[in-house]
Amino acid sequence: MSKKEQPIIVGLDIGTTKVVAIAGRKNEFGKVEILGLGRSDSAGVSHGVVMNIEQCIRSVEQAIEKCILSNPNLEIKEVYVGIAGQHIKSLQTRGDRVRTNTDSEIGKEDIDLLIRDQYRTYIPAGDQIIDIVPQDFTVDSTPYVVDPIGMSGVKIGANFHVITGDRNAIRNIKRCVDKAQLTTRDLVLQPLASAAAVMNDEDLEAGVAIVDIGGGTTDMAVFYDGILKHTAVIPYAGVNITNDIRNGLGVLRAQAEQMKVQFGTAIAEEANSNAYITIPGLRGLPPKEISVKNLAHIIEARMHEILDYVVYHLKQINLDKRLYGGIILTGGGAQLKHITQLTEFVTGLGARIGYPNEHLAGGYTESMNPMYSTCIGLILRGYHDFESGRMRFAGEGGNYMHITAEQMAPVMEEMTTVTDTTVPETDEDMQNMKDEARKKMAKRNENVKRLFDGLKGKFMKMFEDVDDQEIG
Repeated sequence: MSKKEQPIIVGLDIGTTKVVAIAGRKNEFGKVEILGLGRSDSAGVSHGVVMNIEQCIRSVEQAIEKCILSNPNLEIKEVYVGIAGQHIKSLQTRGDRVRTNTDSEIGKEDIDLLIRDQYRTYIPAGDQIIDIVPQDFTVDSTPYVVDPIGMSGVKIGANFHVITGDRNAIRNIKRCVDKAQLTTRDLVLQPLASAAAVMNDEDLEAGVAIVDIGGGTTDMAVFYDGILKHTAVIPYAGVNITNDIRNGLGVLRAQAEQMKVQFGTAIAEEANSNAYITIPGLRGLPPKEISVKNLAHIIEARMHEILDYVVYHLKQINLDKRLYGGIILTGGGAQLKHITQLTEFVTGLGARIGYPNEHLAGGYTESMNPMYSTCIGLILRGYHDFESGRMRFAGEGGNYMHITAEQMAPVMEEMTTVTDTTVPETDEDMQNMKDEARKKMAKRNENVKRLFDGLKGKFMKMFEDVDDQEIG
């Protein structure tokens, strides 16, 4: 496929401390070229959840504007959006399906139907399914099939990892994107997006835990034997460290953030006990001396707590000693000094920093910061949808149902017709009125049936185009 035929895909990461928009396109070698990047300070978002719609909209608009300013040739209408937050949950399900045409080989349509069936899975009231990830398949009596396409079989089944979230929290994110004059192409769990950006096939085979330390949440995705085993959202991250510094040392939030970034370290023993940071006094008060050692103790305590949660989740799935690929740290919090050493000490596993350069074209790999992992992963998700036939270009109809005026006119005409109120004088008049009423009712039913037959066709087309379209 030529470069001109490849779509430009935009990833939008709405975080607690920042909003990032990155536009990318694959080149002829299958690598992503960065076409535009915009970043703005986030407002109205707390721990991944939108708390103020108007402030969040302004942050999104600023990030998109900066992305366009970085490349005036860009036209951004649709985005892939990352989602996280304390409301995110996951569960394991099992699904099976008996094929109707057993003479043909198993195709992509069979897999799509099997995944679609899982949207009937019971979830708590108020929640909504965000994504369904197949783990391993079974074809007839053959278990642990990684890819059943092309095989023959009567019964196909699979284990699924189902990711859910609070319906209102999801709607609020979509509302912010909509009011910023954008269309949400898909919502993607942030740790899965980050994993796609920093992992390669060797990591997937060896088994790794992706730990994305963001501003409001620490997101986790665990892979083992080539499949997704677990996802989790830990409600502690960079903002909590900043608040601890602010409260523990009695400084302003901006000063706490600056000290964390410039002088912070995750291991207190590595800090210089003779080094001090001078903070200007407020309104004529004398300057304050802050010990770098004390700063490090505060940071280490909170990071240790976050990593304890990581170990807890790994023990829940019995993988705390079996991830030969270790832990990949990414996100803005992964830039903290000595974070890999602390991670290895707490978890007992190897650790490294994950940069989102696995799938980037040459020239972009050096400038990519771990905080951009989610956005790069969202672009890769978009290309996965495009290459699997689930994505269409903007302007080709979208996935929204549209009823034309021509379709609706006959029904509206019948429903707004004034009923004849003439009083019948004879039995013959009464019978004539009944006959006329039956004819009108039959015509009305015919028009209504034609309308809803059209809607049915649109529903079926919509479900063929997407496997996770929300209705309602």
